[in-house]
Amino acid sequence: MSILTPPTDLIQWPPEPARRLTVAEYHEMLKAGILRQDDPFELLEGWLVPKMTRNAPHDVAVSLAEQAIDRELPEEWFRRIQSAVTTADSEPEPDIAVVRGPRRRYLQGHPGPKDTGLLVEVADSSLQRDRTTKQRVNARSMIPVYWIVNLIDMHIEVYTDPSGPDAEPHYRNRQDYGPGDCVPLVLDGQEIARIPVRDLLP
Repeated sequence: MSILTPPTDLIQWPPEPARRLTVAEYHEMLKAGILRQDDPFELLEGWLVPKMTRNAPHDVAVSLAEQAIDRELPEEWFRRIQSAVTTADSEPEPDIAVVRGPRRRYLQGHPGPKDTGLLVEVADSSLQRDRTTKQRVNARSMIPVYWIVNLIDMHIEVYTDPSGPDAEPHYRNRQDYGPGDCVPLVLDGQEIARIPVRDLLP
């Protein structure tokens, strides 16, 4: 087993050399009951990572974003809240995922990157992880649009043009939108609406 290089962000390095889990192994642990669906962990880049705790402003912001996005979605898309998206090496549970319908197509498995038009994370204590680990996971998987509802700086960060699985996955474009701006809601490369930032912030 090769020794891995320590991560550079908030995922804590284990005290001994360790092996990453595959997504299939993670699913087997869930099936076997070793992990439960409501356990406070998610799989990020092969590591079981504690989910960040949520406070009242975070939950209000999730609800506001849910409402604002929902009313603009075309019929063929729908919104999921804090539900899994499966990638090659991760199974994050973003605050909001906009995915292709119909809903019953996901009875046998979670949506993947090709099913996903937008991921949204609401960030306060999780801001560093959302900008680093979560951004890498999403960019590597070619999630086309990634939003961070930044409750610390009170703006929306919109990441587009993912690099894909290169040596340092990232989004090539970032645009920040303040309280007086409107955020474009883009699905399949088409702008379908503009949402006022004030509708997304608590």
